[in-house]
Amino acid sequence: MFSFLFKKDTRVEELIYSYLDTFRQILENFDKALACCIARPRCEEFDFLMERTHKYESMADDILDKVNNLMFGKALIPDFRSDIMNLLISLDKIPNHLERTLFMIRYQRLEIPGEFVNDVEDIIRISLESCELLAQQVELFLKDKSGRRSLMSTIDRNESHCDHIERRIIAGIFESGELEPFFKLQFKELIVNIGDITDQADRVSKLINILTLKRRV
Repeated sequence: MFSFLFKKDTRVEELIYSYLDTFRQILENFDKALACCIARPRCEEFDFLMERTHKYESMADDILDKVNNLMFGKALIPDFRSDIMNLLISLDKIPNHLERTLFMIRYQRLEIPGEFVNDVEDIIRISLESCELLAQQVELFLKDKSGRRSLMSTIDRNESHCDHIERRIIAGIFESGELEPFFKLQFKELIVNIGDITDQADRVSKLINILTLKRRV
């Protein structure tokens, strides 16, 4: 499907795959930054990894701008052009959630309390797994290959699992007698933002399914 539409201009296709490579770089740096934050709060390595995450997020924005410009240059037929841009714009909300999470930790000087470390590590691990599966689902969509529904099902299960962990952490925050009231609100906001990562991955995954069905009507 996609290769046929790009006979006239493979540049858009190349840019989308470049975006997915950058997306994976963002995931990798975010994962390292969170691990660093938990092991050594407010260390220089965390700042470095946060900056690298921001750098790749900016690169992803630049790639999207180029794709958008080519789209307006009529590299694709109008209907499919709109679908691809909507997909990329929805996907690009995930790097924004990742970057915002690191900014919250850095500028609100947040540290993960010891009793919540395991749950935070779990929700991050499952969220990033969902993001990687989503990148694979996008590639399968672009290549019109099978396996997309299976990935969507796994991402959907991951989203439910993360919701469960998120609720457990938030309940634990407000049951804790050790945490300061203002920190509870800050920490809750951080957890909700982390929960938004897999929520958005699930939304994009289902959007891909809709676009697939639409193309087959």
